[in-house]
Amino acid sequence: MNDVLIEERGAALWIRLNRPERRNAYDAPMAAAITEALEDTSTYHAVVITGSGGSFCAGGALTNLSEPDMASMRGLYRSSLRLFDAVRTCPRPVIAAVNGAAAGGGNELVVACDLAVAARSATFGQTGPKVGSSPVTGATNVMGVQIGEKRAKELAMLCRRYSAERAYEMGLVNEVVDDDQLEATVDGMVEELTRLSPRYVEITKISSNLWWNAARDSFSNGLGMLVQAIGSPDMREGAASFMEKRKPRFPDPA
Repeated sequence: MNDVLIEERGAALWIRLNRPERRNAYDAPMAAAITEALEDTSTYHAVVITGSGGSFCAGGALTNLSEPDMASMRGLYRSSLRLFDAVRTCPRPVIAAVNGAAAGGGNELVVACDLAVAARSATFGQTGPKVGSSPVTGATNVMGVQIGEKRAKELAMLCRRYSAERAYEMGLVNEVVDDDQLEATVDGMVEELTRLSPRYVEITKISSNLWWNAARDSFSNGLGMLVQAIGSPDMREGAASFMEKRKPRFPDPA
């Protein structure tokens, strides 16, 4: 099975995450494949990221976190940041076609994308503190610019799940459509982009990265803290409870 499916569709390059058995959660090689696909897109008018099997993306794969390996975890963290940076530095607008659950790093992927259209059945939310992690590459910083600091902290700290309509009300997505209209709506958005100057759309996009670029120190510091917490009791319990589908039993505050 190919983890990432690439399709040229008219004026857009579609990137489809293809690990439905784990809700399209990515490991380091899968994140690298998405990043590579984003790097050579200058001949298109837009790039679309979506998922297969009724899910958008569940973020980083948690399979081995109950017994974490330092090197592999460093690789996953770094590959996540490279992926989100690739979305932001891609010369063409990147559209999230959110066809299902966008959770954890999947929600941060929506934050990183320039535009987002959600199917009505899609859901959104962060999972970090619930699974022994923290969403430091978008949700704790840039998302506050997009939806407001208090709302962003609500998502990042309380780990609630939100409907597509609520995500739209908060400003996390541009539009919500019926599930069977998602891809047609995104195709229409791409068609709009084809009527614009690619050169000046690129200038507009790169100029809009002001807040993303300003948050780079926050990303680096946050990832450094996550690395130091690899193998902590909280990480092990968060991952184990997630895999066992039970409520976590984290240690009390020290």
